[in-house]
Amino acid sequence: MLNFTIGKEEKYDDDHHVANIVGQFEEGDVTVACWEPGQISPIHAHPHLTEIYFCVKGGGKMTTDEKVVEMSPGDFVIHPRGEVHEYENGSERSVLFRVRYGEARDFSAVRKGWRGNPDFKKEDES
Repeated sequence: MLNFTIGKEEKYDDDHHVANIVGQFEEGDVTVACWEPGQISPIHAHPHLTEIYFCVKGGGKMTTDEKVVEMSPGDFVIHPRGEVHEYENGSERSVLFRVRYGEARDFSAVRKGWRGNPDFKKEDES
């Protein structure tokens, strides 16, 4: 059994969101992800795992190739393996509870772009 208190696991950074892994299990992990206002994740996909986000407080926008979903406390989003997605935080601090799992426990991500990082170079660039 994994047991923790989200409020005790919150950690923030002005430069980037903090993904605090609070538990691991054979097929994956669980994370308390903390976001400052306006922070944006890379546009990415996980070829070998499913990713689930649950909004605990704050909120923002989760974007895929097919739609944009506004997230607020109580909402959750499931990204099946290989789905390209991006999270853009709203105007206040946010906490998302994330679960990642897959048969191979391969957490690799393919990054397609990163609007929140002007220094980002695509992985196929040198």
